[in-house]
Amino acid sequence: MNNSKQLYIWLLFRLCMGWLLLWAFLDKLWGLGFSTSPDKSWLSGNSPTLGYLKSATGPLASLYQSIAGHPVTDFLFMFGLLCVGVALILGIGIRIAGYSGALIMFLMWSSHFPPAQNPFLDDHIIYILVFIGLTFSSAGDMWGLGTWWSKTGLVKKLPWLR
Repeated sequence: MNNSKQLYIWLLFRLCMGWLLLWAFLDKLWGLGFSTSPDKSWLSGNSPTLGYLKSATGPLASLYQSIAGHPVTDFLFMFGLLCVGVALILGIGIRIAGYSGALIMFLMWSSHFPPAQNPFLDDHIIYILVFIGLTFSSAGDMWGLGTWWSKTGLVKKLPWLR
């Protein structure tokens, strides 16, 4: 496969993963009725982490259950969804967004370990691999602001923001 075809595949991964996280943020924020009903939204005073983390299983269950529904946990989770989703859609900060997205997925995976249908592999692990792959791609340069972003003074000073 030539590089332009690979770039299109990584572009699709970038946009899909960005939309996946941004949509999760929007649905949990406003309760758009997909996975979160309006009366369960964050803006209605509900926790976006309480239900998921209270149902944690496995060796780290007590840790996750102890932070479930805490305002700091809710803020960090929602902030992560928003920042990673927007960064991927815009094509900026792909490296840090990829690693951050992988961390979010790892934490979600480890909160319900082992997965119900497999000894260790579930969709979170696949998402981790896609996020890590994005960090090595230049997918932010195609149909994104990655080229402009990499030329900013901030990124030249702090290249890990690329």
